[in-house]
Amino acid sequence: MVQDPDCLFCRIVRGELPSTRIDEDDRTLTFMDINPASDGHSLVIPKAHARDLHDITPEDLAACSVTAQRVAARAVKQLGADGVNLLNCAGADAWQTVFHFHLHVVPRFRDSPDRDSLRLPWTSTPGDPARITAAAELLRATT
Repeated sequence: MVQDPDCLFCRIVRGELPSTRIDEDDRTLTFMDINPASDGHSLVIPKAHARDLHDITPEDLAACSVTAQRVAARAVKQLGADGVNLLNCAGADAWQTVFHFHLHVVPRFRDSPDRDSLRLPWTSTPGDPARITAAAELLRATT
């Protein structure tokens, strides 16, 4: 397993830095976020270093997704969450601050601001149909 000796999350995987671990398997580690947006906010990471969504192997991405699903189910059952957000930020301009792939598992609590401070980061407004179509055409390209 490839790791970065200077990566904060790789150091957590190796046990060099403390964390509150809640789930672990051969490929993934899940621990509590120290700057939580809600009660139970955790991070799912691959044990092998991958900088971001563009760098992670398909196998590790799949493993992280399965782990996130398992942890999300526990948040609903054990914490009484009304819902769960999964969030990934790929790149500094997308709010990534630790450059080791991670999925945020954020339990949501309706009408409980003391347990849930996450707010939608954009205002949902209708898009320009021509721009939507143009972007779709570019995204369909396979080359």
